[in-house]
Amino acid sequence: MKSPNILFVISDDQSFSHTSFAGSSFVHTPAFDRVAREGVYFANCIAGSPGCAPSRSSIVTGRYPWQNEQSGQHASSWLKKYVPFIDVLGENGYATGRTGKGVAPFQYAKKPADSLWRTTDAGGIAHSNIHYGDNKEELEGYAKGVSGLDYFENFKSFMENKEKEQPFFFWFGASEPHRAYEKGSWKRMGKQLEDVEVPDFLPDNDEVRGDLLDYAVEIEWFDRHLGKMLKYLEDIGELENTIVIVTSDNGKPFPRAKANAYEYGIHVPLAVRYPKAFPGGRINDAPLSFVDIAPTILEIAGVSAEGMMPITGQSFLNILTSEDHKVKGRAMDYALSGRERHSSSRYQNWGYPQRAIRSKDYLYIWNMKPERWPAGAPQKHDPKDDTRLLPMNGIGSDGNYIPQSAYTDIDDCPTKTYLLEHNQDSDIQFYFDLAVAKRPEFELYDIQNDPACLDNLVGKTGYAEVEKRLNETLVMELIRTKDPRVVGPDKDVFDTYKRYSPIRSFPQP
Repeated sequence: MKSPNILFVISDDQSFSHTSFAGSSFVHTPAFDRVAREGVYFANCIAGSPGCAPSRSSIVTGRYPWQNEQSGQHASSWLKKYVPFIDVLGENGYATGRTGKGVAPFQYAKKPADSLWRTTDAGGIAHSNIHYGDNKEELEGYAKGVSGLDYFENFKSFMENKEKEQPFFFWFGASEPHRAYEKGSWKRMGKQLEDVEVPDFLPDNDEVRGDLLDYAVEIEWFDRHLGKMLKYLEDIGELENTIVIVTSDNGKPFPRAKANAYEYGIHVPLAVRYPKAFPGGRINDAPLSFVDIAPTILEIAGVSAEGMMPITGQSFLNILTSEDHKVKGRAMDYALSGRERHSSSRYQNWGYPQRAIRSKDYLYIWNMKPERWPAGAPQKHDPKDDTRLLPMNGIGSDGNYIPQSAYTDIDDCPTKTYLLEHNQDSDIQFYFDLAVAKRPEFELYDIQNDPACLDNLVGKTGYAEVEKRLNETLVMELIRTKDPRVVGPDKDVFDTYKRYSPIRSFPQP
């Protein structure tokens, strides 16, 4: 019997609530909705990290970012020994390929001296030669911030050039909705400011609402390509033999979301469709981790993980094949996530180490270096004169924000600019502090009632038992998975890994 095809689809920076299937009033995702409606929707999928590179590292290795040395860290090097499951599929009869963003940003081997490094992207060999022509502005849904790659045509080319009967694994890695956006693109798409739901950790005004609508435009561009791929597979008679997996690498690129271990940073969409073997129309609310994806795909393909580093995750194939809505499928009732460095944002390229554990009802966060700025330092050296400091909070004498000058773990965007330029306003200070102020070592949130993660329950009456249980479980798992931040011998090793993306200069704290 022919092995099932696998289409793995991943957007870049999309939080859990921003699909129409999840109830969003301003993001319309008919292709994702079809996968979720006809398949299994996972209501509590937790990314390996709130940042892209470490999160994608978790997906392809089945290991937490802290287990993968520099190959789990943003903009560092990918070591050969961290073999992705995609290689194993290729060695066992699958045609493999990808279009768009793979497992990045990482530095791959470029010269013979890089003998310990992998030479090709861990997401597979690129099929990204087909771009839109000069008339792309005329395309439905097109905004200037989106990639010029024609994701669908690249996928179609891959399909037309592989052996006809050969099963495939294809990675569609969109660049959307990663920043930057075409500001105001939502106006051309007929979107309305009044439709936006602003999360409680951001101010509710037209500037923020417009920024969220531009974000929605990019999600919908990604979804449009997914829809084309589904239709194409249907037209050629392959859709029913193709397992479609759709997710995102981390949360939305807004303050207190991406690059933060809060709900909107680590909780992402996940839906899996394969009506032939996975009963559809189901929503499963068991916490699921990105480290569980690799062992699940390998079990689906009937392939062992031989050649890979030991996998930490657990297959959830029994969830997919069961008609029982409540089947857990995993021994654990929680999922873990963590971060180290994101952008170059602090003195000597230090990160902001966090580890988080997410149960169905609670999110517990360990901020391991609470003396550091969580969103990056509020002041940096002038890149043209490192003897001079740029102004605090990046605000120039004219009252305007100087791009890339402060809190650089937050992507520059209209929402960030608004917070910084209005940080002294009485009605904005609250949101400004939420985004950038230093945080306590431990945080606990009731995410069923407080998904914005505003009410820290640590030390509050009635939550001591929950706090103790999650703390002990988190520490136990970090010890079991040999997290250097906990077991050493060098607890600060993550701050020493070389960064291959640009480095900013910051004053010593």
